[in-house]
Amino acid sequence: MRMTVAIAITALAVPAVAAPREDAEAAIMAAMRDSAVAWTAGDLDRFMGIYADDSTFVVAEGLIRGRAAIAARYAPRFTPAGTAKRGALSFEELAFRRIDPTHALLVARYRLKIDGSADQTGPTSLLFEKRDGLWKIVADHSS
Repeated sequence: MRMTVAIAITALAVPAVAAPREDAEAAIMAAMRDSAVAWTAGDLDRFMGIYADDSTFVVAEGLIRGRAAIAARYAPRFTPAGTAKRGALSFEELAFRRIDPTHALLVARYRLKIDGSADQTGPTSLLFEKRDGLWKIVADHSS
């Protein structure tokens, strides 16, 4: 009887452990979709809303530190002259890993569809941290 109760308790506990991963993955992918919609609509502030204030972005020249500096790098694509080069953004999830209760890693493929040009696509690795109930990118490495 004790063995049966222990197995039943363990079986009940397993879904509770799996649920936070699923919730994190769903919340992060929803935030990624919202960010992509904002990019496509030309809303830089909303696009950047997924980034933490102290996030880092890896670029060929090194690291860009802070959401404001990352936004400044993207800003030229959000001007009237940059609109044609901005295109429509989407993400394809490739892998998701919950690291701990407040951190998760998303590996995805971004795709920019730009009229009259070949799609721009590449991998992106995003480290998320849960802050004040919201998942925020704290590190972005996109190639």
